[in-house]
Amino acid sequence: MNILICIDDTDNLDSMGTGHLADELRLQLEDKFQINTTKITRHQLFVHEKIPYTSHNSTMCFTAEIDEKHHSDIILHSSDFLKERHAEGSDPGLCVAIEDRITDKPSLMEFGRRATCSVLTKKEAYQLAEKLGIHLSEHGGTGDGVIGALAGIGLRMTGNHGRFRGGYLIQDNDLVISPKDLCRKYNIDEVRECISGKIVDTGRVSLEGKVKTVLLDGLSILPVIKLDDASWRNLTKDEIKEKYN
Repeated sequence: MNILICIDDTDNLDSMGTGHLADELRLQLEDKFQINTTKITRHQLFVHEKIPYTSHNSTMCFTAEIDEKHHSDIILHSSDFLKERHAEGSDPGLCVAIEDRITDKPSLMEFGRRATCSVLTKKEAYQLAEKLGIHLSEHGGTGDGVIGALAGIGLRMTGNHGRFRGGYLIQDNDLVISPKDLCRKYNIDEVRECISGKIVDTGRVSLEGKVKTVLLDGLSILPVIKLDDASWRNLTKDEIKEKYN
């Protein structure tokens, strides 16, 4: 069965970020339970003076294909991990959901969308998680990270929110490459023009700086800008942040 795992608010200004901990947790789960996980998506939440956050107020989510017998142990391992590894002063939250058992997916996705533009409460998060049969738990501090953890799963489920964590290490001989070869060699689903949203499958793509993909239509998409009729370039990290939040 497929599960979604999301953690939020695990860091402070002097510690490694939540993305690093999410990746460490993901690799631990793969090793311990012999499961396959997906790349982590970073979801930007509302930045507001009433919401405590470290630097960006983003939450980290990934999915895994597991045997049902491991479900409880994965929650326990993830809980222990957050208790041990969260930074002093942080307010970590954990959310684990079995995708095909969520009773009202639209409500969960709407909670995620609301978390990007409004101030939500722990009470709202716990009430929704209980209603939908989703594991939600706090592991230090105020536990306010449960809000972002639940929201991150809702946003990941939309298939149209978030940036994949990290970038691609592009070989020097691939800095100018065809879209098809780029997707094949680097496990990218599609190259799309960032303004029109059209798929780019001909011409050449010039790759510069940190090459990052975004989550669109449930796929890993490389957004590009048209240079001329036969050439494109990837968006910079700042351009992706501005357009895809």
